[in-house]
Amino acid sequence: MQGRVLVIAGSDSGGGAGIQADIKTVTALGGFAMTAITALTAQNTQGVHGIHEVPTDFVAQQIRVVMDDLGADCLKTGMLHRAEVVRAVIAAVDACAAGVPLVVDPVMVAKGGACLLQDDAVAAVRDEVLPRARLITPNAPEAGVLAGCDVSSVDAAVAAARTLLRMGPAAVLVKGGHIDPAADTIADVFVDSDGHEDVFRSTRLRSRSTHGTGCTIAAAISTGLAQGMTARDAIVRARTYVADAIRTAPDLGRGHGPLNHAHPLG
Repeated sequence: MQGRVLVIAGSDSGGGAGIQADIKTVTALGGFAMTAITALTAQNTQGVHGIHEVPTDFVAQQIRVVMDDLGADCLKTGMLHRAEVVRAVIAAVDACAAGVPLVVDPVMVAKGGACLLQDDAVAAVRDEVLPRARLITPNAPEAGVLAGCDVSSVDAAVAAARTLLRMGPAAVLVKGGHIDPAADTIADVFVDSDGHEDVFRSTRLRSRSTHGTGCTIAAAISTGLAQGMTARDAIVRARTYVADAIRTAPDLGRGHGPLNHAHPLG
């Protein structure tokens, strides 16, 4: 099964994150990527230098025309930026894509530190997006903001994941890369509404080429779900894919470099 994935997210002109990373990832994993662009960013490996807003009615129109013609097996959201965009996306999804699994990457801050989700949009994501999600993939700081707690340990990540699960998503993956950066391992915490809890551990890769890792893993998971994989199996494949993409990264730019999304798949 190829798997059709509609990505609803912002554009990264540097090609390392956002829509560009998502398209590369979905394609590399054998899926078919479609897009609804929520914002345009002037961005490179050194940071976000500008954000151009996309009108909300046009965001909704992109979703609508794709779903009317091509359909989707999974939806993935990334940078939503503004509360008005959040509401427009949810209205369009409810109208055109009810029942299609939704993976939510609650993009809040870019790798270089730029804010990608306005304060009033955080509440909109928490109240309107999370309850509709098949899976949410916050990193530890994002999980802390959404859950209202500090996430500075694996135990705290488990507690935050359980709190977020009570907000309505079917499953939560708290990515642990920000927890104890000096540690040699990374632990990602997974919980779901069926009572499953897993901690996925892997060796931390010391690399400056980590721009777009959050977008990439969420897109990889979305592709797996679109292809009929379970959430757990999709996560396992996605973590392997991202690790190999970091390991073989092309070392581009003067800041946080992009991954190698096109590395050979084993």
